Amino acid sequence: MSENNATYTRWFEELTNDDVGSVGGKNASLGEMIRTLQEEGVRVPGGFATTANAYRQFLSANGLDEKLKEEIESLEREKRSLNEAGKRIRRLLRRGEVPEPIAEAVRETYRELSQRNGEDEVAVAVRSSATAEDLPDASFAGQQETFLNVSGEGDLLDAVRDCYASLFTDRAIAYREEKGFDHLKVALSVGVQKMVRAGRAGAGVMFSLDTETGFPRVVVIDAAWGLGENVVQGSITPDEYRVFKPLLDDEGLSPIVEKSLGDKAKKMVYSDRGGQTTKNVDTPKGERRRFVLDDDEVLQLARWAVAIERHYDKPMDMEWAKDGESGELFIVQARPETVQSQKKAASLKTYRLQESGDPIVTGQAIGQAIAAGEARVLDSAEQSDEFQEGEVLVAEMTDPDWVPIMKRAAAIVTDHGGRTSHAAIVSRELGLPAVVGSGDATVTLHGGQEVTVSCAQGDEAYVYDGRLEFEADEIDLGGLGEPPVRVMMNIANPGAAFRWWRLPAKGIGLARMEFLINNVIKVHPLALCRFDELEDEQARREIERLTEGYEDKTDYFVDKLARGIASIAASQHPEPAIVRMSDFKTNEYADLIGGAQFEPEEENPMLGFRGASRYYSEKYRDGFALECRAVRRAREEIGLSNVVMMIPFVRTPDEADRVLNVLAENGLERGVNGLRVYIMCEVPSNVFLAEQFAERFDGFSIGSNDLTQLILGAGRDSAELKDLFDERDEAVRRAIADVIQRAHDGGCKVGICGEAPSNYPDFAQFLVESGIDSMSLSPDSVVRTIQQLTD
Repeated sequence: MSENNATYTRWFEELTNDDVGSVGGKNASLGEMIRTLQEEGVRVPGGFATTANAYRQFLSANGLDEKLKEEIESLEREKRSLNEAGKRIRRLLRRGEVPEPIAEAVRETYRELSQRNGEDEVAVAVRSSATAEDLPDASFAGQQETFLNVSGEGDLLDAVRDCYASLFTDRAIAYREEKGFDHLKVALSVGVQKMVRAGRAGAGVMFSLDTETGFPRVVVIDAAWGLGENVVQGSITPDEYRVFKPLLDDEGLSPIVEKSLGDKAKKMVYSDRGGQTTKNVDTPKGERRRFVLDDDEVLQLARWAVAIERHYDKPMDMEWAKDGESGELFIVQARPETVQSQKKAASLKTYRLQESGDPIVTGQAIGQAIAAGEARVLDSAEQSDEFQEGEVLVAEMTDPDWVPIMKRAAAIVTDHGGRTSHAAIVSRELGLPAVVGSGDATVTLHGGQEVTVSCAQGDEAYVYDGRLEFEADEIDLGGLGEPPVRVMMNIANPGAAFRWWRLPAKGIGLARMEFLINNVIKVHPLALCRFDELEDEQARREIERLTEGYEDKTDYFVDKLARGIASIAASQHPEPAIVRMSDFKTNEYADLIGGAQFEPEEENPMLGFRGASRYYSEKYRDGFALECRAVRRAREEIGLSNVVMMIPFVRTPDEADRVLNVLAENGLERGVNGLRVYIMCEVPSNVFLAEQFAERFDGFSIGSNDLTQLILGAGRDSAELKDLFDERDEAVRRAIADVIQRAHDGGCKVGICGEAPSNYPDFAQFLVESGIDSMSLSPDSVVRTIQQLTD
């Protein structure tokens, strides 16, 4: 590259983060990665950047400095609207001629880039990278334009000019006005990067932390077929993967704790017709049913995310692409994550619905909050005048032009998009609850309809008809003392597990497997094992739909359950995560899809065919084998070896032996590979024969609800006996104190899972005095109980 060219263009490999003032953060970051991360295997497509000096020379040569100043002043004096001023400025810039020295530098560098890639005219992505010399740390992300699949010197120069014009999009002008930046001191560098042929494969977005909760120990990856713009824009619902970072160094493990198949209805591909360089086409049905990435590719991207995060020493937001010809993966952009990483850990705000209702729209939850207001369905950002402050914005999707409307909204609901879409990212920045990827909100909801938007119930968000009552609490995490016992959490929903990572808990004391089966899997395990015998045609159709993509229908159950368990265990790793094996009653099992055929009718299911008795019975043995396969996969393949198994409703020591034998037959032998097996202490016999149970199990977890009802003979669901049902009754206290002592004598630890310790401070104190080792509580009770225990 000649000295003159170096004034106007710079190769990526020459750049470092110190060059932000000259080439902007986006281009400086690409150069930094190429220079420093290639040794770790991170692939970044080559290219070059035009300099800020080239932009300034372009303005000067076309006499635009004064003209831009005049237009900006007319805007500031309100002589022109933002829309009018923006259009006039962009027109001036597009009509400007690129000075010959700059044009020749771009042409010459582009020719060399083509030669490096063995092509006459290599296809490139042309991206804007804004910078301000006196504000090197300012963020201008998402405000300027990108042009894909550009080839040829003439088209490249046109794209450069279009990038210059995009420095004055309405949203970019509004952003600088809001931040108080001088428009004329901001310059623009253009990144010219070899296109990855993702139109024949896939692309997407990746974050080195959980985008919803800020949990720092996972990588989140979104993926779609074709070019990545549809993921960024939120025009489709992508596949999503979560990978647990601490286990990535062990190449024998596959720590993918979540895989969700998106609909990926459209894909963006290259086009050479009508002057368009890209186009959206319908995704073939076969591709919509398949994941874009295989597990090895997911793990490779996750390892790159960790390497990039480690290099920059901060959470990162990245874009990736896969070349459809070579099959290689590439990182095409990387920038610091700016929402979750900026949040303070001193407090945690929680929301809870105080009324119930039937949801009319569902989707992915963004924001962990609840809001209510009148819905306003808009087709275009140009309808901003119709939108009133505090309404719920309902749209197919959003892009940066929608931001002024979004700032006035109480909540946002979109038909399309995933967790890394524009709507999701901006909602987080604004602190708003959002429902993305609902599929039908613009059809189901109507203008003026009062709705409640809840994103506080896990991964799934719900829109309810009408205004429901809800409460918001601020949990202060500061100044807590060390409690005298281990405080753990009860977690049922894997989608909510990461939400509570900042709490000072030490493990999961109760993860209810039946919640996962009921809410995630939805199908009776025997309806999968014995699908050919299933008589219910409607259930057969529903199972065919749910298990699409799985060659073996039982693997659907095992895969979903294993990843759900792993997500819960990852949230507290390496602290223990105690997973209770399924404890449905027969009537609850029968309510699962296909379940009625495989369950007996019982007059009293609470005391019937439940818990341990099912696991060795020929009537459920095959179903329990699937549960065991899921636990093995979570522990041994995904790598969450902190999973502890717990067996519920064990009536006799002989029954305990039979269950332990079945576990061993399924490759889960107590003590092998560090496996611990606990008993749920909820039957009086567990107390009376505690020494014998202690010989068979590694720990006891007191289920105070069942234990209380069986000691007092008072059904826990009986409204007539509610005054008698009390864990603090002396008989129950004696049983609890007795089992703690006997279990300790047998070398077992004892915990309790339930709300009694948080509801009744005197009961918590009784447990401490009795020598309890741990208390497992609902997450929103953890801080209050620690305060009670340490006062």
